[in-house]
Amino acid sequence: MRKHKSSKRSLRPSPLLPVLLLAAGALAIAQDAAEDPTLSAGSFTIRRFDHRAFSEPASVLTPKQRQIFMAGRSVFNRKWASVNSLNGDWGLGPTFIADRCSACHVNSGRGSPPQSSGEQLLSMLVRLSTPGTDEHGGPKPHPNYGDQLQNRSLDGRSVDLAYAGAPVPNEADLFLDWEESTAAFADGETVTLRRPKLRIENLKFGELGADTMTSLRMAQPLVGIGFLEAVPEETILSIAAKQRALNFNGRPNRVWDAVNRRMSLGRFGWKANVPGLKQQIAAAAIGDMGVNSNLYAEQNCPPVQTLCAKQLPGNFPEIIDREIDAVELWLQGLAVPARRDVDDAQVRRGAELFARAQCAVCHVPAMKTGAFAKLPQLSGQVFHAYTDLLLHDLGEGLADGRPDFGAGPRDWRTPALWGLGLSQIVGGGIALLHDGRARNVTEAILWHGGEATDAREAFRRMTGGEREYLIRFVESI
Repeated sequence: MRKHKSSKRSLRPSPLLPVLLLAAGALAIAQDAAEDPTLSAGSFTIRRFDHRAFSEPASVLTPKQRQIFMAGRSVFNRKWASVNSLNGDWGLGPTFIADRCSACHVNSGRGSPPQSSGEQLLSMLVRLSTPGTDEHGGPKPHPNYGDQLQNRSLDGRSVDLAYAGAPVPNEADLFLDWEESTAAFADGETVTLRRPKLRIENLKFGELGADTMTSLRMAQPLVGIGFLEAVPEETILSIAAKQRALNFNGRPNRVWDAVNRRMSLGRFGWKANVPGLKQQIAAAAIGDMGVNSNLYAEQNCPPVQTLCAKQLPGNFPEIIDREIDAVELWLQGLAVPARRDVDDAQVRRGAELFARAQCAVCHVPAMKTGAFAKLPQLSGQVFHAYTDLLLHDLGEGLADGRPDFGAGPRDWRTPALWGLGLSQIVGGGIALLHDGRARNVTEAILWHGGEATDAREAFRRMTGGEREYLIRFVESI
């Protein structure tokens, strides 16, 4: 988790770093102990650990807020359809990836790769860009395919299943194959790692071109996402400064804020390329479902896609501001499952090993929200998401080769870890890292490189029992 202007400069950590990390972790635990060490998100913590663990409202919501929360949940689960269908709300497409938000975020959880080589991507997408930047300094879209590939489309059928017009072609068919390799621990134990190989077939509007950059992105879990929006920018910048003092290089991403029409600090997305939840909602609506809004009015129809452009829109806007506001409050009001097994000796030992391996530099154990007018109950809350919301160079092994505003080809935002141990229960699977290659915590750690090489190597040198303790801790967060 370190990066320097010169690659020749020593990457050795400060000898005081383990002590500093343990002290910081102990302080966070002490602050919580006055209340309850299981509290992951202050008054937003919930004692629920089944498939609904990521989907429930915080108990502190007012009756009016709860009403809006339920309306937002309804929009999130809404099935969108074409204007020729009565089986859903009008507005889907013309091209899309899924017909509802919950198809990718099952029970508000993380996505998963296809189960077989013949199954198309659903809760994953493929970002596209070409060399250069757009007018705001972000990725430059492909002229024929836009900023992501759409592998589904409207088929032109009317409500009586007769064809009302020519089917709109999807842009391509998207599949994954896997390449395997073996990694070994210092004690001789081996692990099989896998790397996805994107297979793009049946491109409808010409080849992508040799200079086109692609990036696989998996749907992230939504648990506690409101807390990440409520952290003051000063806190995030302060963490970056402290990391630099420890010879680390976490960096904020400055991105285009389409809501406020200015550059802002990025918080969401795998490369911290989205500044706020409202923009995230509207961008996902148009990008993943072809549902337009006042924020993103144009459909995903590049000039060469003539049948797409001729498709009758469902309405304008297809998702109205009030519905976006409701989904925004739904995300902000989601409760967070309590921390588990906090008194277990192995879990506590795992926490010590986590800090000693330097994982806690980037996966920051505790943060605090500031004043948050959109949902005042979020204000002043200590929470334990285990992220810093900063970009880090994770090495060539995880690189997608695609820049995104200030994020380089090897840079990724530190993902939050809370709720990770419930992923299988909530969504039926656990697939980690931006492209779902890691099938468990062990594999995810072993893929870390670049600035995280020392942390990975510390894990690799642990005994089998120590590795198990660390994993148990991560899964208890």
